[in-house]
Amino acid sequence: MTVSPVFFYGLFMDADALRSKGAHPANVRPAALPGYAIRIGNRATLVREPGCSAYGVLMDLPRHEIDALYSGPGLEAYRPEPVVAEGPNGERTSAVCFNLVTPPSPDESQSCVRRPAASAGAPPRLPPEYLARIR
Repeated sequence: MTVSPVFFYGLFMDADALRSKGAHPANVRPAALPGYAIRIGNRATLVREPGCSAYGVLMDLPRHEIDALYSGPGLEAYRPEPVVAEGPNGERTSAVCFNLVTPPSPDESQSCVRRPAASAGAPPRLPPEYLARIR
């Protein structure tokens, strides 16, 4: 069984919710994707945005469980994208992240958390405004 790191930034960030769906998340840890911002319309997605960081959870899941999660109704518009997530201690992990093929328009909600130039290390805690936007 192949296990892959996956970066979740929305509904699937809750490991207990994934377990209730029959998934087996392991090595669950906070992470950030430098160079991305979350955009929320009818659905959430990440878009490339230099100087920003999107926050979420990195976890390891068997590939067939990842595929099953994204085969649900309304999720067929998401496609896997290779990313490099950054953990709290600055460690980098190659992962997969699912994003919409066609993101919401730029005038829809977007959360860009700019990283201070001096903080090349660990990503900051999830900013309260970021948490409020993704809830």
